[in-house]
Amino acid sequence: MALNPTEQKVLIFVQNMLETESQVTPAIIQEQMNLVLNMKKEWRPDTDESAIIDELIRRASTWVGDDALLTNDEGHIAWLNQDRKQGWRYWQRYREYQEKKLSWNIVEGLDKSTDQILGNLEDPKRQGSWDRRGLVVGHVQSGKTGNYTGLICKAADAGYKIIIVLAGMHNNLRSQTQIRLDEGFLGFTTSIIQDEMHIVGVGEIDKDPAIRPNFATNRSEKGDFNTKAARHLGISPEERPWLFVVKKNKSVLERLLKWIQEHVANNQDPETGRKLVTHLPLLIIDDEADNASVDTGDQAYDEFGKPDLEHEPTAINRLTRRILHSFTRKAYVGYTATPFANIFIHNRSETEKEGPDLFPSAFIANLSASSSYIGPAKVFGRSSENGRDGGLPLVKVVNDHCAEDEKSGWMPTRHKNGYYPSSDQKHGIPESLRESVDAFVLACTLRRLRGQKDEHCSMLIHVTRFTSVQGHVKDQVAAYVDWLKKRLVRRIDHDSVIHQLRLLWESDFLTTTETIHSMHPDMVDENTLTWSQVEAELSDAISEIEVRAINGFAKEALDYADSVVGLKVIAVGGDKLARGLTLEGLCVSYFLRASRMYDTLMQMGRWFGYRPGYLDLCRLYTTIDLIEWFEHIADASEELREEFDLMTASGATPKEYGLKVASHPVLMVTSRLKMRNAQSLHLSFSGQSVETVSLLKDLNSLESNLQAFDSLTARLGKPEQIPDRNRNGSKKSGNGIQWSNVPADDVIQFLSEYKTHTGATKVNSRLLSDFIQNMTKEHELTSWTVAVINGGQKRNYSINESSTVRLVKRTPKTITEDRYSIGRLLSPADEALDLDDDAWSAALTETRNSWKNDPARSEGTEGEPPKQPNGPALRKIRGFGADHIVGHPERGLLLIYLLSPEGVDDSYDENTPPIVSFGISFPGSHSGTKVKYEVNNVLWEQEYDPSY
Repeated sequence: MALNPTEQKVLIFVQNMLETESQVTPAIIQEQMNLVLNMKKEWRPDTDESAIIDELIRRASTWVGDDALLTNDEGHIAWLNQDRKQGWRYWQRYREYQEKKLSWNIVEGLDKSTDQILGNLEDPKRQGSWDRRGLVVGHVQSGKTGNYTGLICKAADAGYKIIIVLAGMHNNLRSQTQIRLDEGFLGFTTSIIQDEMHIVGVGEIDKDPAIRPNFATNRSEKGDFNTKAARHLGISPEERPWLFVVKKNKSVLERLLKWIQEHVANNQDPETGRKLVTHLPLLIIDDEADNASVDTGDQAYDEFGKPDLEHEPTAINRLTRRILHSFTRKAYVGYTATPFANIFIHNRSETEKEGPDLFPSAFIANLSASSSYIGPAKVFGRSSENGRDGGLPLVKVVNDHCAEDEKSGWMPTRHKNGYYPSSDQKHGIPESLRESVDAFVLACTLRRLRGQKDEHCSMLIHVTRFTSVQGHVKDQVAAYVDWLKKRLVRRIDHDSVIHQLRLLWESDFLTTTETIHSMHPDMVDENTLTWSQVEAELSDAISEIEVRAINGFAKEALDYADSVVGLKVIAVGGDKLARGLTLEGLCVSYFLRASRMYDTLMQMGRWFGYRPGYLDLCRLYTTIDLIEWFEHIADASEELREEFDLMTASGATPKEYGLKVASHPVLMVTSRLKMRNAQSLHLSFSGQSVETVSLLKDLNSLESNLQAFDSLTARLGKPEQIPDRNRNGSKKSGNGIQWSNVPADDVIQFLSEYKTHTGATKVNSRLLSDFIQNMTKEHELTSWTVAVINGGQKRNYSINESSTVRLVKRTPKTITEDRYSIGRLLSPADEALDLDDDAWSAALTETRNSWKNDPARSEGTEGEPPKQPNGPALRKIRGFGADHIVGHPERGLLLIYLLSPEGVDDSYDENTPPIVSFGISFPGSHSGTKVKYEVNNVLWEQEYDPSY
C-alpha cells in the first residue's frame, strides 16, 4: 500500500531508530513507532500504523548478498578509507534519498559495493598519469543504475571533475538515464530554460547551491550534447563537477571529443602532439557496456602477440577510447548484465590514436542482489536431474502465433519488414495475446485495490524488430483495448467480457497468488479480495490504460516522470524495449522474438527485477523454445558466476578470467560473433561439463547410438560396481557400473560413432572427440573413468551379458518432430564419483570458501552454505588438486545414462531401444589446448540471430 507523506516521515524516523537493533520484530517496530508518534503527536491522525509496520517488516526481512571482485592492483595505490570519506555531501544526500524507498540493509549494501568499486579506481587527487578500467556485472534489472549513481556521487565527492555517462543507443534511454541522475546526483530537473528547472530528489535533502553540480545535457528527448552546448561550454578546475549524459552515437561522441580537445585540453603529448587534459580527472560510466562499446573488428597481432597500432576500431569503441586517451588521469567503469562481449575484448589490444582497448584490466565486480530481486533463477528455477527446481508459476506458453511451418499465421518466426499480421480469431489477434491484455487489465485493477493505484503499471509486447510491423501490432492491440473500454466503461454488451475476466481471475490469478504466497510470504500477501470488489474497479482501471508504440520512428514516449498518478501503458516495441530501457511497474510481457544470442535474450528479459506487492500479478507469455533457452541461460550464467567465485577466492586477475570465458564451449552464442565474415571459434572444454539435453528421437538414430554404446562396452569388457563413498560423514552408495583407466582412444571412438543433434549447441560429439584427441598430444585426458548410471525404471538393459542397469527417467520438456529436450542429465553427485573422499571434501571446502551469498542466484534463506561441492570446484580439484591432493589432468569422466523412451513419442513401444545419452566432466587444465570450430555467417544468422 502506498504511504502518504506523513506516513513516509514516520517510516523514515522509525527505520533510523531500528538500525541499532540487533533483531527487528513487529513488537520492537511498534514500540519505536509509539516513541515517534508520542514526540510528534500531530502525525498520529494521518498515520496508518499497520501499513507502516507491514512495510518495515518487509524491509527488515530483505537481505543483500555478497559481491565478488577480481582485481589487478598493478600500479594501483590504495587510498579509500573512512578519513577520506569525511564530509562527502553528494553521497550523504543520495544515501538519505535511497533510505526513503529502500531498507537499511540494501542501502548499507550499496554503500559497501560502491566503496569497493571506487576504491579500485584511482584517487582523483593522485598526480601523474594513471588509467584504471573495470567492469561491473549485475543481474538484469537489478539496480545497476542505482549502483552507478551512488558511484558517481562518491566519485564527485572524492574529486573527479568530469563525469561522462554513456547511456545507450537511443534518445529515450539517454533521457531516462538523465532523469534518474537529475534525481540522484544533480538534485534538480535539467532544462535549457532556467525557469523550468525545479528541485527534485537529492536536491530536496540538501539544497545548498554551493555543491550543485554542473550539467551539459538535459532530460528532454533532444537534450544530448549538441553543437550549441559545445560552442559555449567552458570548464575550469576550480568549478564543481560536470555531468555529461550522452548516447552512444558517433556524431555526439565526435562533438564531445572535439570540445574536450579544443576547450578543456591544457597540454600536449611532446612525442605525438596529441592534446591532453592533465588538470581534470575523468570518470566514464558505460551503461550497457557490452552494447556498441566493444570493437567487433578483428585486430591483427604479430608473431609476438603485439597489436597492429594502425588498426581502426569500430566507431563507438574508437571514440570512447579517444576520449579516455585525451586525459592523463582517467577511470572507466562499464556496467552490464551480460558481460560476455566485454570479456572477449583482447586484453592486449591497443592502437596509437586510441590507446588500450576497454578490457576491464583493473577489476571485474559481480554484484549480488537483494532477496526481493526476481531473476532468472527464481522465475525459471534451476536444472536438476528431476527437472527444474523452484520456478514461479508466472510463465504461460504461447503456441498460437504462427502455423507449424513457421512461415504463416499472425506472427511467423521469420517475416520481413512490411509484413501485416492477421488472425482469424475474433479480434484479429491470437487468443494468447488477447488473454495477456486481459491479464494486464486484471493486474492494474488488483494493484488499485492493493493501494497502488498511483504507481506505474506497464505491459511489454515484443514480437518483431520491424517498426512497420510494430505499428500494425500497436493498432490491433489498441483496437482490442478500445473494445474492452466500451464494454467495461460504457457497459455496452458487457456481460460476456465480465465473464471472460472472471474466468481468468478464478482459474489463474487466485491460484497463482496462493502458490506464490506459500513460496514467498514476505513478498506476497494472502488474497482477501472478492470478485465483486474486482468487478467494481475494472472500469476505472481500464480507462487509464494507453497503448503506445516505442521505437525509433514513433513519436510516443514513456513519460513516467511526468505522470503524477502513475502511467498505465501497453508498450509495443522492438530493440528500444530490448535493452536498457526500464519499463516501470512491468506486470505482463508478451514476448515472441526468438534470438538465441545469450546477451540479447538476457537483455530482452525486462520482466526480471523488483515487484514489491505485485509479484503474483506478473505474467510472461512466450514460446516453449524461448522458455527452454532462458532456462539454459539461467544455468550457464550461474555456472559462470560459480567459476568467477572460485577465481576470486584463489586471487585470479581479470585477465585470467577473460581467458577462461573466451574458450567456454557454451558461450558460442555471444555478441562477439555479430560480424559478417566466416568464423573460426577456438573452444576449450577444460574445466567444463557437457551433457546431451537435446536428443534425437528417430528410431534409426536411437539404434545407431545404442550400437555405439554396445561397441564401447564390448571393448571395455567386464565392469565393476561403482564403489560406495563417504561423503561428509554419510555413506553414499554406488549407483551403477564403471570401468577405470580406460584409454582415450575408446572414448574418442565412441564419440565419433555417436550422433548428436545438429541443433545441440552445447554438445557436438565430433567436436568433443577432436578436443580429446588434441589433449592427448599434451599427455592429458589419456585415462578415463566410464560409468553407466543406474536409474529407477523397471526396464533393464543387459551389458556384456555380465551386468544389467535399470533405465533412467528424464521427463521431456519439449518435443518436436526430430528431437526432444530434457532439463538436466547429470546429477552433481554422479560428477564426483571418480573422486575419493579426500578430493570430494577438498572440492566442498573450495565451494564453501568461494560461495557468495547472493539471493538472486538461489532459493533459500541467508546464511546457508552449500552442502555439496559444485561442478566447477569438482573439476578444478580433479585437474589441479589441492593441499596434499595430487591433480590429475589426465583423468576424464564419461557418464552414460540409458534413458527410458516412455512418453517421448506415441509410436514408441516396448521394443523401442533405450535412448543413449552422455555427460562428460573435464578436469581443469593449464595446457591451453583448444579445438577449432568453423561456422560461417549464414549458418550463424540462421541458427542464432535470424531476421524477423
